[in-house]
Amino acid sequence: MANFKVLRLILGDQLNASHSWFKEKDPDTLYLIAELKQETHYVKHHVQKLCAFFYAMERFAVALKTANYNVLHLSLDETCQDKTLPDLLTRIANTHNCKEIHYQYPDEYRLKKQLSDFKKSSTFEVTSFDTEHFMLPFERITERFEKNKHVTMEHFYRSMRKQYNILMDGDKPHGGKWNYDTNNRNKFKKADIAAIPQPKLFNNDVSSILSRLKKHNISYFGELENNQVPWPLTRKQAQSCLAYFCEHLLKHFGQFQDAMTDQVNNNASLYHSRLSFALNAKLIHPLYVIECVMREFNANKDTISISQVEGFIRQILGWREYVRCVYWINMPEYADKNQLNATQTLPTYFWDGNVKMNCLSHALTQSLETAYAHHIQRLMIIGNFCLLTGIHPDEVDSWYLGVYIDAIEWVEMPNTRGMSQFADDAIIATKPYAASGNYINKMSDYCKKCQYDVKQKVGEKACPYNSLYWQFMNKHRSLLEKNPRIGMVYKNWDKQDEQLKEQTLAQAKHYLTNLNKL
Repeated sequence: MANFKVLRLILGDQLNASHSWFKEKDPDTLYLIAELKQETHYVKHHVQKLCAFFYAMERFAVALKTANYNVLHLSLDETCQDKTLPDLLTRIANTHNCKEIHYQYPDEYRLKKQLSDFKKSSTFEVTSFDTEHFMLPFERITERFEKNKHVTMEHFYRSMRKQYNILMDGDKPHGGKWNYDTNNRNKFKKADIAAIPQPKLFNNDVSSILSRLKKHNISYFGELENNQVPWPLTRKQAQSCLAYFCEHLLKHFGQFQDAMTDQVNNNASLYHSRLSFALNAKLIHPLYVIECVMREFNANKDTISISQVEGFIRQILGWREYVRCVYWINMPEYADKNQLNATQTLPTYFWDGNVKMNCLSHALTQSLETAYAHHIQRLMIIGNFCLLTGIHPDEVDSWYLGVYIDAIEWVEMPNTRGMSQFADDAIIATKPYAASGNYINKMSDYCKKCQYDVKQKVGEKACPYNSLYWQFMNKHRSLLEKNPRIGMVYKNWDKQDEQLKEQTLAQAKHYLTNLNKL
């Protein structure tokens, strides 16, 4: 057995070939990439998520070996006796007589704590490093954020634009405006749906990984067609997917980024990039993505408007970086926040999509089949439903973290517990993202095929979102009434006929009592 001085751990979401660790080849350094059982059951995962990470890890290990680095890639077969990550590190370091263990900062609190505790107690010299992926380094988060304090995302986003000189003309925003969100709220018309390009899919065969999951009794849910994961799982695939996005999708991204339809195959991700897994696994760097998009924009300003590009860059440079900062500055207490005292459990149809509401059925079914839904489906269909029905944020967090292929806790939790469920004491959102069926009808064609009537508040055919919305607003009136962003809602409610108000609240009570039968 070969001996090494240094053991370097690479986690499944640290597949960054551009990291400074790889600037030089050191014959005394061994890189460890390992499938580990502890990472398969902290929540119940979608089968595509498990297979995607294990496949990406294996291909990254092969790439490093091909480049002549010393790499130890271990499957579940070889780590099944290691109960924890520290157990694995200790065993491998002892086996190869290593004196030092290096790791990059994990992007989930539970792993950060586990490795920090290991660092304190280990007999090895343990050193941690930045992942060199995010555009705001870990050490600088405290310069911009304070625990339990709201930071406006727009202000953060503008400062990042200035810092990296992206879409800037000197100290002014390119085009004269910082934000073109008002241009990006279009609904698909019939002709628009016919023009949606086919998604860029890949044939990543994960048959051997599936066999290992079954062999080691790993519990999972979801679907996997032909034992293949269609998402970009290598750096080369991610670059190809980005090129496809720039050429075919960017010109309409902003325009239709919030639009929803049930008129396409579930694998059709509309005008979204399909890069979220590759970004979150660090196969591709956010600045690389932004620079490619900017080159496409600068070369094609006659066909790509600034609102398409700004909307995309705001998601990468603004929102993605912002939620990571919120997560780290507020953990671990953030994981326990539940300011609305929500207590309901998830309905059974979250695991099979068998619900009569067409919008919710489509969003859930797509999520279960493809391990993906775009941000408005997550926020305003599924998240909105959980908010209005008072689902406990722990249950919401676990479902989102398990079902989506791109879900890692740093990005999942602020989006669900914070933005979606308004459970975080308004650290992220200054108002709850609650909406009636009218919003869903405005942004989608879901309501056309639904057995419920989006225009009705009460009655057998009444859209559940309508009465549930008013029940939610009425229930939390003392908290929300003085909020300047939504105070007008209560004036509208107070003007309504008293009998209609009573019927609306009774309708909501009926739906809440029969939540599993909607």
